Amino acid sequence: MPKPNHHIFADGDLKRDESTLRIDTLDGETKHLQVENVDALYLHGQITFNTRALGLLDDHGVTVHVFGWNDYYQGSYLPKRDHVSGNTVVEQVRAYDDTARRLAIARQIIAASIHNMRANLQYYDQREHDFEASIDDLDALKERAHDTDDVETLRGVEAQARKEYYRAFDEILRDPFELTRREYNPPSNEANSLVSFLNALTYTTCVSAIRKTALDPAVGYMHEPGERRFTLSLDIADIFKPILADRVVFRLVNRQQISFDDFESELDGCLLTEDGRETVLREFESTLDRTVEHPRLSRNVSYKTLVRTDVYSLKKHVLTGETYHPTERWW
Repeated sequence: MPKPNHHIFADGDLKRDESTLRIDTLDGETKHLQVENVDALYLHGQITFNTRALGLLDDHGVTVHVFGWNDYYQGSYLPKRDHVSGNTVVEQVRAYDDTARRLAIARQIIAASIHNMRANLQYYDQREHDFEASIDDLDALKERAHDTDDVETLRGVEAQARKEYYRAFDEILRDPFELTRREYNPPSNEANSLVSFLNALTYTTCVSAIRKTALDPAVGYMHEPGERRFTLSLDIADIFKPILADRVVFRLVNRQQISFDDFESELDGCLLTEDGRETVLREFESTLDRTVEHPRLSRNVSYKTLVRTDVYSLKKHVLTGETYHPTERWW
């Protein structure tokens, strides 16, 4: 069972205290954290830390995800790898440089992403909604993805699919929440704020999973490598957004676990309050811990493990040519 993530909202100093981390908050509180029990550390407050604290986190392989002012994702501190394999990185880059191999992987990623969008619409189509036309459109786009012969066009197919998919959100979400259209940087309303925050959490979950392997998170197949983002994490996140982010949005809103009181409008958009973020994080972490019986592994695995299974399957494909099995929701 994967170790849990830990989230720190307080402002203050993060220090090493022998074999533990100590958080001295600006409110005068002192808390201790057993690092060996943490998978990834999320910093949501204004936190200062030094090399001794980072050294302890590095010793235990803990990834640190930093969310800056108003909880915009700023970046990640990646510890040294448990497994270093130059051969894996070389093969990963070779697969990227080989046009046919890259396209084949990208097609599988997008096909899985569209499948998982469709699964969400199918779920609600059976619950007093009529999404038959949208489901048919997603089916057609998935077929088009299989026939696309270059990655740039494939990205266009994915954008069309996501646009069609987001059109259904206003019917799924309980009033007064509405997406209207997908907007970010900054999110323009409450539903967009929820989607943006949960997409960032899904992305960081993928960063952590990739770091457990010898794959390089900066070398992706669907997204073009860039200087400020881990493109392989973006690839894997596209598969899991419908499973991890969107289903959490639907549950939070439709079960009235969250309300407009959990948001605040600023000059730069609509953002979750601290109480709102804590509500979202509880539901997201609970979702990561949910289990489902895996058909190939013949055992129950958590959603967090599903992400790691996906990444390991890609690694095996890159190294050995074994079939890549991106996660398509079956449950």
